[in-house]
Amino acid sequence: MAEVRTLAIYIVLLVIVAIAAYYVGTLQAPTKTVTTTITERYTATLTTTVTETITATETKPVAISPTPTPTPGYITEKIVIGTTDKVTDLDPSNAYDFFTWEILNNVMEGLVKYEPGTDRIIPGIAERWESRDNGTIWIFYLRKNVRFADGTPLTAADVVRSIKRVMKINGDPAWLVTEFIEDVKALDNYTVEFILKKPTGYFLALVATPPYFPVHPSYPDDKIVSDAIWGGAGPYMIREFKRDQYIVLEANPYYYGEQPKTKTIIVRFYKDAASLRLALEKGEVDIAWRTLRPTDYEDLKKNPNFKVIEVPGSFIRYLVINVKMDPVSNVLVRRAIAAAIDRKDLAETVFLETMEPLYSLVPKGMWSHEDVFLEKYGDGNLTLAIQLLKQAGYSENNKLHIELWYTPTHYGDTEADLAQLIKEQLERTGLIVVDLKSSEWATYVDQLRNGQMMIALLGWYPDYIDPDNFLYPFLHSQANKWTGTGYANPEVDRLIEEGAIELDQTKRAEIYGEVQRILAEDVPYIPLLQGKLLMVTQKNIEGVKLGPTLLFYYWTVYKTTG
Repeated sequence: MAEVRTLAIYIVLLVIVAIAAYYVGTLQAPTKTVTTTITERYTATLTTTVTETITATETKPVAISPTPTPTPGYITEKIVIGTTDKVTDLDPSNAYDFFTWEILNNVMEGLVKYEPGTDRIIPGIAERWESRDNGTIWIFYLRKNVRFADGTPLTAADVVRSIKRVMKINGDPAWLVTEFIEDVKALDNYTVEFILKKPTGYFLALVATPPYFPVHPSYPDDKIVSDAIWGGAGPYMIREFKRDQYIVLEANPYYYGEQPKTKTIIVRFYKDAASLRLALEKGEVDIAWRTLRPTDYEDLKKNPNFKVIEVPGSFIRYLVINVKMDPVSNVLVRRAIAAAIDRKDLAETVFLETMEPLYSLVPKGMWSHEDVFLEKYGDGNLTLAIQLLKQAGYSENNKLHIELWYTPTHYGDTEADLAQLIKEQLERTGLIVVDLKSSEWATYVDQLRNGQMMIALLGWYPDYIDPDNFLYPFLHSQANKWTGTGYANPEVDRLIEEGAIELDQTKRAEIYGEVQRILAEDVPYIPLLQGKLLMVTQKNIEGVKLGPTLLFYYWTVYKTTG
């Protein structure tokens, strides 16, 4: 009963504070955060440790500018998202994985952005733009009311500094800038000019990616800050980040646009799908997002307490082959591996048909897609695989020994099963011995980019919605260093460059068809599967908008009270 009386006293105090604020003026950030602290002590659903850490942080003032905080538009105080994924680099100069980009899309914003749930590009911190000189000059006109989360005004100089910072650091995603931008200038405080190396028909889609996001002035010009929480000028700001445990996002009080539906988003990281599902069923998380096991989705569809959301996806799974490493430096070996893999078996056995076979890097359903690997090698064609292996000099007495790498949690608990089944399929030839190896995601990415793996399982979520994004990052010699494949083909480089500036889509499709046919000949990658996005939420969660970009925008999500 003492706790009830204490709660009543706090409620009275809150009412008094609210009335006083009404007459005195808009609440400043320090008062607002103290109120949040009192409320969350009685509404927290997280574990005690996480709640206490968050509460302690929230007692510190956020705003340092005298600009009044906008009136909040929150419907929900807090939503908890669970995932088996991990954050790699919170610095957009080096971040190049899907989940980290998702976080960056929520705490930063670019000149343009995607309308949630669609592939339609809409104004971001730029209210309008124009192109000149046959598409080689682009000019963006910034809004004049954009501020970072601490109240610092955002100007054209911040945009220019941030983009040049990406170019200078030259991290994994830098090619999205360096391959296209000759120079970027601030014409005045609110006008940014891009000078392109060549006309690029999908330039707006590039500008919508994190390497183009303006970052807070605290980011150093020449150094990667992987655990940075300064963020940008997005709908949310990072309140706290504890690597591999949780990240706390709070609505940016200075966001120029409509305030998020939910004030606080807490993302909790789980070691595996079993832990994530248990947390969902115990009510510790409101949303289970990337990734449960296929059997979990099937079970949870039958449970009326949850909603399973499915979105047709353009994300793909594939094998990366280091063409500079023996014995896979031999193209006959790579072709044999491509022939031996049975994609239908992978889709049915491991993923219960939540994924489908894929025979090109360009996903099925996207214009220019061709089933080049199916046409050349078939599916699970052991006869052809054995023939190719014998041509390469292998036999029952001289077997091919290869290493296949996978990462155990980044793509969900099914990854070990996927690697094991691929091993079994290859060894069915009787001429291949596969040694399975694994490492956690952060180490895996480092090994990959340094060319330390022979064959590795990987996945791709599009940076921008265009076939170019499924070809250029993998096959162009100046863009694919992050894969560690060592692949370079001048003819492929020429074709991809030609396709990028061609305005006629029919002609572009012809060019990309030729690129895909060369891909099937050279085999630096082997496409495996194309999947869909699946999310499970508590039944009172609304506002989820997943679409072609495959990104989850947190600011549209809220809880109902019914």
